[in-house]
Amino acid sequence: MSYAIAILGLAFLILIHEAGHFFASLAVGMRPRKFYIGFPPALLKTKRNGIEYGIGAIPLGGYVRIPGMHRPAAKDVDLVFSRALHAAPELVGPAERLKRALAAEDYETAKTRLAEFHERAEEAGVQSVDKQVQDLEDALSPQAYWRAPTWKRVAAIAAGPATNLVFAVVLFVVVFMVAGGKATSTVALVLPKSQAHAAGLRPGDQVVGIDGQSVTPGQISDHISASLGRPVKLTVVRHGSLITLHAERPRKESDGRYRLGFALAGETLSFGPAVWESVKTTGIVSRETVSALGGLFHSKERRQLSGGVGITNGLKDSVHYGWVSYLSVLAFISLSLALFNLLPLLPLDGGHIAFSLLEGIRGRAIAREIYERVSAVGITLVLLLFIVGLSNDIGRLGGG
Repeated sequence: MSYAIAILGLAFLILIHEAGHFFASLAVGMRPRKFYIGFPPALLKTKRNGIEYGIGAIPLGGYVRIPGMHRPAAKDVDLVFSRALHAAPELVGPAERLKRALAAEDYETAKTRLAEFHERAEEAGVQSVDKQVQDLEDALSPQAYWRAPTWKRVAAIAAGPATNLVFAVVLFVVVFMVAGGKATSTVALVLPKSQAHAAGLRPGDQVVGIDGQSVTPGQISDHISASLGRPVKLTVVRHGSLITLHAERPRKESDGRYRLGFALAGETLSFGPAVWESVKTTGIVSRETVSALGGLFHSKERRQLSGGVGITNGLKDSVHYGWVSYLSVLAFISLSLALFNLLPLLPLDGGHIAFSLLEGIRGRAIAREIYERVSAVGITLVLLLFIVGLSNDIGRLGGG
């Protein structure tokens, strides 16, 4: 059940990210062609005002398809219609005329040539080109992404990370208002079957010492983690009396820290202070995340990187500590997702934003070949980050 809740949380973060793109592109006049909850194959779908809405069989987030993310090029014809040209050689002539129009950037003529190609394909009994023709029509339409002014393109793409950022701030506000203000030494929750439960720790106990040393609320977690799995002696105040509890072998969690299985209460904040603390927390986490990404060439920083397995495990672990802990971790992940997507690498959102701004400054489009080369580099770097994160996850799962 914990894994299911964790996966649903991650799927929701992806869904609201895509929803940000969807509603922003609608607002600026780029009519998306599809918006799905989950991924295909479609379980349910309907079409309204030219937009296909659906629910996919794979319940992991969602996706939105904005028409014409790239300027159509002559080589696209050979790429997308290769099977049709092989099956019906009589289509070579219409295809060549379409290619010439695209090469000359005569897009109105290209629309006519595309319609001619489609008609000839239907006459030849080639039905497999319908989707490719529709995609190329979308790329030539007035609503195509590449045809929009710079500010519209930036708005549509930036809306995805912005939605995750705003969602993180909202979650932090909720946490600070409910239980997440300044930490206290009072135990709010003890997990069943945990080391803390076996030691006799109870909700309401005040932790004042660890291994004979006095601790402040902010030091409790660090002192327990510093045990590296060795038995821990807790000194607590219960009903005005000092009690010593012996906890056996703290458990190593998916993030590499050692815990006994209890959570501390926090001081609640009113709305105004909660908003301020949320903004400050967002700023601090953003700065540290950017710093960590900049230090990935150092082995110490690389070891901190987590992949999908580690993120899911971390969110799963937070479920045991209650919904406040779960929302806190979800907020951190939402913020990290926003920052990661803003990296200036294609095919990430930040890469599309950077290229749109560069084209706006230059006053003309960047060659398709440059897009493809930069995308190849970006995909390689993203895959490298994924492999490093997955390697770290496997190491943590194995205790390494």
